[in-house]
Amino acid sequence: MDSIHRFKVEGIAGNKIDFADFKGKKILVVNVASECGYTPQYAQLQELYETYKDKLIVIGLPSNDFGGQEPGSSAEIAHFCKMRYGVSFPMTEKIHIKGAEMHPLYHWLTHKSENGVMDSEVKWNFQKYLLNETGQLIGIFPSSLNPLEDSLLSQISE
Repeated sequence: MDSIHRFKVEGIAGNKIDFADFKGKKILVVNVASECGYTPQYAQLQELYETYKDKLIVIGLPSNDFGGQEPGSSAEIAHFCKMRYGVSFPMTEKIHIKGAEMHPLYHWLTHKSENGVMDSEVKWNFQKYLLNETGQLIGIFPSSLNPLEDSLLSQISE
């Protein structure tokens, strides 16, 4: 079966993020935005990353697709995340996560015909997709879920 490990995304600093580099770790994919009511979750995502970095990688994917809540450039987004929340987990360039310009990664995440598990729709900023160590989708969590809640932590700890 196909896995997330086949994807590469441009990093926020111009580097390439190759999901194959994360084989053997769980991956939490989160679409993020700097001007959202859920933006304070950056702090919990960073704590999650620091606590579980031996077995989990958090990837932030900035998107301006919901309410224009991520209007900044890559440099502005990176500066905001680092200065305000101390973000050190990988971040990608700004991408589209819905509509005609949907990034191929999100097409894979949201279509059962590609991920082999389930169809979904990204409903808002900070929706979370959890993948296992072999790159298979194992859970989708709503924007409102604090990244440190037991329902997510229990799946990371398994």
